[in-house]
Amino acid sequence: MEALMKSLCEAYGPSGEEKEIRALIENAVKDSVDRIYTDNLGNLLAVREGPEPALLLSAHMDEIGVIVTHIDENGFLRIAPVGGVAPHLLLGQRLRFKNGAVGTVYHEKLKELRDLDWSKLYLDLGAGSAAEAKNVAQIGDMACLHQPFDSLNGRYMAKALDDRVGCAILIETARRLAGAPLPQAICFLFSVQEEVGLRGATTAAYSIQPGYGLAVDVTRAGDTPKAPLMEVSLGKGPAIKVKDSSVICSPKVRRFMMEVASQHEIPYQLEVLERGGTDAGAIHLSRGGVPTGALSIPCRYIHTASEMVDAADIQNAVKLLEILCRTSWSEGVS
Repeated sequence: MEALMKSLCEAYGPSGEEKEIRALIENAVKDSVDRIYTDNLGNLLAVREGPEPALLLSAHMDEIGVIVTHIDENGFLRIAPVGGVAPHLLLGQRLRFKNGAVGTVYHEKLKELRDLDWSKLYLDLGAGSAAEAKNVAQIGDMACLHQPFDSLNGRYMAKALDDRVGCAILIETARRLAGAPLPQAICFLFSVQEEVGLRGATTAAYSIQPGYGLAVDVTRAGDTPKAPLMEVSLGKGPAIKVKDSSVICSPKVRRFMMEVASQHEIPYQLEVLERGGTDAGAIHLSRGGVPTGALSIPCRYIHTASEMVDAADIQNAVKLLEILCRTSWSEGVS
């Protein structure tokens, strides 16, 4: 999966600009499903036909980024966040536009770094004038973080592991299930605009009307020096979510996931995320309600240019998800 993850993580795809990453995912998954299509909002849906009610598996394609709000006479760009971006984490970072242009972020003169906010940041494209800058970027253009994917000591480091790792897990699961009889229909949803409010999953779940839902995303880890206390660490298995800011996961779904993991000796952790949410938050509220859970990959340094995950956690997540797909949810979630 390493080559797949590298291609997904390094692709351009801020919220609302998912065309490039969607094309990569479609090419990777199309031969493993019965049909594949893009909906009106830009979600990619890859479907394995089978008995209803369907199981909806969701991972979001979009990543955090910035948007150009102003270009001054000297060619410096002012920017605003797209998703949860902390301004101090952008200092000295490189950003890339859809056309491939690259720039770096810095700040105006400050007495104290604690005074830093978005109004003090600027993006330098190396332009000498507004005209030169406008040949590269326009008002409303978006940029994503620009960093390579790296493999180190059984772990991966890259921008956009949130949530390209979830996309890779769904793709690999679909590949392993290709041609196999399934107890229920499965819709693999690669959603848009999660980082700005779970928007893609909201419309997709309403349209699909699934019987059950499961989001695959990253979660914070509590295993770094003086990190907030949290019972999730890299390398100890994928996390089965109990709660976050967007959802209290269905107890029946959670128990089902735990039982299947235990039966097959797949290591797992339990996750209570005090801040943050996933597509599960949108799916479980769709129409009359959908029993929903979430499978999370422990991740350090979320929403930075150097997010970090563990390869074993990813492989165990794929193993668990494959078995869950081969198991009847109508019988297991009772």
